[in-house]
Parts: sequence; structure tokens; C-alpha cells
Amino acid sequence: MRKAALLALVLAAVVRAQQPVAFTDAEVKRIVALGPWPPARVVDPSNRASGNAAAIALGERLFRDPSLSGPGTIACSNCHVPARAFADGLPRGQGIARGDRNTPSLLNVGGQRWYGWDGAQDSLWAQSLRPLLDTREMGSSLAKVASQVRAEPSLRAGYVAAFGREPPDDDQVVAVDAAKAVAAYLQTLVSPRSAFDDFRDALARGDREAASRYPVLAQRGLAIFIGSGNCTACHSGPRLSNGEFGDVGIPFFAEPGRVDPGRFGGIRSLQASPYNLLGAFNDDPTRSTATSTRFVALDHRNYGEFKVPSLRNVARTAPYMHDGSLATLREVVRHYSNLDLDRLHADGERILKPLDLDKYDVDALVAFLQTL
Repeated sequence: MRKAALLALVLAAVVRAQQPVAFTDAEVKRIVALGPWPPARVVDPSNRASGNAAAIALGERLFRDPSLSGPGTIACSNCHVPARAFADGLPRGQGIARGDRNTPSLLNVGGQRWYGWDGAQDSLWAQSLRPLLDTREMGSSLAKVASQVRAEPSLRAGYVAAFGREPPDDDQVVAVDAAKAVAAYLQTLVSPRSAFDDFRDALARGDREAASRYPVLAQRGLAIFIGSGNCTACHSGPRLSNGEFGDVGIPFFAEPGRVDPGRFGGIRSLQASPYNLLGAFNDDPTRSTATSTRFVALDHRNYGEFKVPSLRNVARTAPYMHDGSLATLREVVRHYSNLDLDRLHADGERILKPLDLDKYDVDALVAFLQTL
């Protein structure tokens, strides 16, 4: 009797695994909203180097140049490795010293509202300058960056080609321009289309034959993602991220006895920064790009909140979470399945709840994430 019951369960699981998902019209609409991909390239009005071919070439050179760092040994590309989807595969970033946070991928980094796990920068060029000046990352200075640009012949020539003038005597201006060139290069880093994009487009045009090529297990995971899992509350749109911040139940102690304040600290840093979009280095004369910065407000619930990452290329960017504490996608899915509500803020929005997934549903959600 017991063997018969077990066999019935196995057969039911096999049938379940082979049966394509019949998405409703409402579900198809939610899936279609996760595209199209790739997005149209947008020029950043706060950065006069954005979209400039000469600036892009200079930015790529600067991205790979260790001479800009304090010790002259660390380039941006040391932590953002092209073969690792422009991440580094480490739990926490390692520059001059070990950092508190996981190194995010730079793919699809252009066109966002906030940058960094805490959103302490409101432009890609300000974010590109930050690691250069951070004592634990590249340990450089405005003067060091500017002197290298002026002194190295190919960098100087690249600067002239990009900005139409010789590097001025003002170190801050030259260093910010260098960061703007790096940002122009980073805007070009767009991930290729995925198996999910092909499925999404097939659904959008009603092509059942093409849609049937998408793995059934991934379809099951997608159904959870847009349905009972409510994952699109945060991982929405073509980037699969709303670009905002949340508390997802991951402890925010950087180490015993020391807290990482997350978005709370990020807002404070943003408001104090001379490089935010309200400042003198924004190339947008209308300051239309600064609206979000002008109205961002500090709130107690921001403590321990971190940015919602994009899920594109997520299978290539382990480990996960702001502190790199979860090693695999399966661990991430189990975290949300068994979410400890006591770890979440008592105030603010309560979007999350434990998903209570069985093993098959965990497998399905992981299979979906692997197609991104």
C-alpha cells in the first residue's frame, strides 16, 4: 500500500513536470511587462561625455588602468571582471582592504536612479568616482587621478579627444571628467538576450510554437515569480528590478558589533556629496535629472534597507545579497521560502511573506532564474 502511494506521488510529479503552463491573459500581461530586451540606449543629460565615442574609448582605458589607484596596482576591472559578468565572485569586495558588501555586476548599470547598495550616488559618473577615492577600495585622490591623466600621453590625448580641451589645472574637474568617461563606457555594458526574453516575446506575439521551446520547469518557476511569489513587487520591468530599496531579512551587521546602515547611511552620504545632481558638476542645465535627489527624505525604516538588484545574469553573479552571505540561487530561494518575519522592520511596507515552497517549487524557481 505504501509503495503504491509512493509510486502515485512520483507519477504525479512526473506529469506535473512535463505539463506546460497555461498562462492566463492577465499572467501573460505581467510576463510581457518584464521586457522588451535590450532597452533603447539613453544618453545621460547629467554627463556631457555620455554617448561620446571618444569618451567611451577613454573610459574603457581608465577602467582597466591600475595607475589611477593609490598604490598603482588596482584597476576597476580587478573587482568587475568581464568574464564574471563584471562582478568578482567573492562574498565581499576586495580592494586595498576587504569591504562590507558584495561587488555587484556592472552589466546594464546605465540609466538607473540610484547607485550602490545604499544609493549614496545619484548618477553613474558619481558612482564611478566613488571607488577611486574610497580608502578601502582604490585609495586614490583627486590629485592622483588628475596627475595621471595629465602625465600619461595616451590618457592626455584621450582626454583631449573626449572633452575637446587640454586637462585643466583644477584636479577636481579633471577627476570628475575621468569618472564621466568611465560612466560613458559603463553605459555600453548591456547583457545579451536570454532564453526568457525569447519566451516573453513569443507570448507577446502569440507564437505558441516558439513559446513551447522554453523549459517547462522554468515556466513553472515563472508562474510562481509573477503569481504566488509576488516577486515582481520588487523585481519588475525589463531590468527585473524596481531600483529601490528594501529590508529582506538579511542581517545588516557588517561584522560583530558594527552595523551597516544601508539606505539610511546612503541618503546621508548622498545629501552631503558635492557630486550629487544638485551640485556644480551636473551637466544638465535644467537640473531635471535632480528631481529625485531634491525630494529624497531620510526615514528610520531606511536603516538596514539595501537596493533591489537586477536579476538579469543572476546565475553568473554568485554569491548573493548585499553581504554575499548566500552562496547559491537555491539558498536565495530557500531564504524567501522560509523567511523569518521577525528579522524584518516592524514599520514601513510589509510586502514580503514566507513563500513556503516545496522542493519542486524551489527547483522550478531556480530553473526560471537560470534562464535570465
